Amino acid sequence: MSHVKPVTRAAHQSFCDTEGWSLVQDARGRDVSHHVTYELGHPDGRTLRTRISRPVRPVPYGPDLASFILRAQLEVTPGEFWACADDGVIPVRVAVVPEVDTVPLGLLRVLRDEMHLSEDELMALSKEEAIRLVNEHWSNPR
Repeated sequence: MSHVKPVTRAAHQSFCDTEGWSLVQDARGRDVSHHVTYELGHPDGRTLRTRISRPVRPVPYGPDLASFILRAQLEVTPGEFWACADDGVIPVRVAVVPEVDTVPLGLLRVLRDEMHLSEDELMALSKEEAIRLVNEHWSNPR
């Protein structure tokens, strides 16, 4: 059985400091007193936030809490966490590309074959625009 290194408050803070998380302050610009709170702007526009109970010491978190912090707050694997906290290796964070609502093939065929739209015009259409154009085309008497 392999031994998993326990995540501690001190390692949590080392991770945040190494990756460049910003220390959050209260409305008056003072440090928050009950927790050390950090934020990080994610490439996809979200803001990640994590809190470390005071005092920050090498006190280990329980396995469930450690798993939650890594997964839900820091959004890293244990390997990425320790590489950053111990070795200064910054985790790679990428923006999640939202799924594009594509135009169904049947609509594209109508737009191309019956309405004679060019490929450039087809590529510029959203699904909603394509539906509107085809509905207008079919509702007009020929």
